[in-house]
Amino acid sequence: MMASSRSLLLPLALLSASAVFPVAAQVAAQDPEEEVVVTARRSGAPMWTIETPSGVVLLVGEITNVPQTAPWRPERLEAAAAGAQRIVLGTKAKVSPGDILRLIFKGGKLTKLPDKGVAADYLDAKRLARLQALETRYGQSYDRRNFLMTAFDLLSKRLAFSKDTTDDATDVVRKSARRADVPTRPVGEVRGEDMLDNLFAAAPASHLPCLDAAMSAAEIGPDIVTARGKAWTSFDVPAVMTNPLETALGRCWPWTDGSFGPALRGQWIDAIGEAMAQPGVTLAVVPLRVLAEQDGVLDQLERRGLPVEGPAWRVAR
Repeated sequence: MMASSRSLLLPLALLSASAVFPVAAQVAAQDPEEEVVVTARRSGAPMWTIETPSGVVLLVGEITNVPQTAPWRPERLEAAAAGAQRIVLGTKAKVSPGDILRLIFKGGKLTKLPDKGVAADYLDAKRLARLQALETRYGQSYDRRNFLMTAFDLLSKRLAFSKDTTDDATDVVRKSARRADVPTRPVGEVRGEDMLDNLFAAAPASHLPCLDAAMSAAEIGPDIVTARGKAWTSFDVPAVMTNPLETALGRCWPWTDGSFGPALRGQWIDAIGEAMAQPGVTLAVVPLRVLAEQDGVLDQLERRGLPVEGPAWRVAR
């Protein structure tokens, strides 16, 4: 397979070679692995490749809720997915009807602070003043609300980061794989019951880092939503990782949970190792924060001496 460092030169190479070496050009044009990689890279989503003796692993760094103002081309990722030999997507939550009923009848434990508590019972004076200032700005009352729910309200409703968005990379790839009959599997599975147990058992104080980050994002305002999307499509991964919105999302449950967080990350290392032993192209859609965080998947792969090629991901420290 052609080296990834030459991928961007492929169109020009084919154009010039076809006039002199038509047979060679035809062979190059029929390289299906290279075609998938080049097409995927032209989508505008940041991604990394690991070449193996028998194929390539393509890691697409996903952020959720890409704004429509971010100029990416999901149809090209769709085309690449259709040409892959296999697809790996994120963790699948197995939710039963019982889990849904439990959430309906006991959801109050998730939405409100326990034992009729109020924010002042948990927050120091500085945090409380910040929260009250946001209540005044948005005309909301967060006094009795669970801190995780408050954080989600600040991010999803007040910053409106989930409004006017395009399809996420996972949705694009899943639909394409289904149409093209490409084998697809989740990187892992988690039971809805386990997730609910974990969430119900979480102490209010465990959500304070999430609340702090969400308040910081809300205090800055909606410009960070656009900036995050544009940094993603510009392959400026450090700018995405340090964006206050992305920071807040990464500091909230389940990513910061001591049991779920490490498991969610460890599954990807195992899946990538398995994919490297497979022929052809494995296309994996991985949360960008899992790939690019300090000691994340990309750092771990590089420490193992694997040839990871793609945009710079480390945040300057």
